Amino acid sequence: MHSRFSRFAKFASIVALTAVVAGCSATGGVRPLSFGPSTPPRIGGSDALLVSLNGGILPQTAVIGLSKPDQLRALEAEYQALEKAPLGQKVAWQSQGGGNSGEVTAGTPYQVGQQNCRQYTHQATINGVPVKGQGAACRNDDGSWTPLG
Repeated sequence: MHSRFSRFAKFASIVALTAVVAGCSATGGVRPLSFGPSTPPRIGGSDALLVSLNGGILPQTAVIGLSKPDQLRALEAEYQALEKAPLGQKVAWQSQGGGNSGEVTAGTPYQVGQQNCRQYTHQATINGVPVKGQGAACRNDDGSWTPLG
């Protein structure tokens, strides 16, 4: 008898938790992102990441130490984290030579007006020096992301 009651209690708890979560999204809580294109957008043959992400959130004094391909790898990791990564999942990048690398982690999606936004961090090692950037970005209608501030 006790085991049947225990199973019922577990089932009731799951149903109640589901109702609470559904209630949060129905009452204007954080809404999930509407994901756009699976590949980074391109503008006139140049990569839109360099344009829309404004160089990313790593300190510019560190980024100038990266080659153009490594800068692009770092920005692509930021884009992929913002666009697709579940909360807390790291998106890693590494230079072909292996000397530079980084990880981008995006936070919980939220909305500002009609725009989907996320906070994110980018930790990298550039020329042997650890660097960190933190910020937030909002998604544009064309699928690109623009950092805030």
